[in-house]
Amino acid sequence: MNSNHERRTKLAADTVGAAQRQLPPEIRPLAREVAVHYERGPAADLLAEGFDPDILGLFTGNPHGTDLVHPDPAPPQILLYLDNLWDFADEDEDIFRDEVRVTYLHELGHYLGWNEDDLAARGLD
Repeated sequence: MNSNHERRTKLAADTVGAAQRQLPPEIRPLAREVAVHYERGPAADLLAEGFDPDILGLFTGNPHGTDLVHPDPAPPQILLYLDNLWDFADEDEDIFRDEVRVTYLHELGHYLGWNEDDLAARGLD
């Protein structure tokens, strides 16, 4: 791991922590149930599934409160793609932190069962 990736990971983790602390009290425990992973970029298998190579984040797993569809489901998780977020922010740390926050909250919204219209209504599109 290079120092740029380590620095971006720390910035992103600090930003996610701050975003969690600002959530309404009833949502905070739910947010902390979802693991957040800080990846450089999307894995080849995701790209093979047709995801855009410059995707910023992804929620995987079952949304909160839904029935499990598989007998052995993967746990819910949020993936943040730091190299893509950094490029999207034009390598500006303030913009990067803002985009990490918005992307995290967008993916958390998917965990909470919000669709794209719900996310847009909350300014998270």
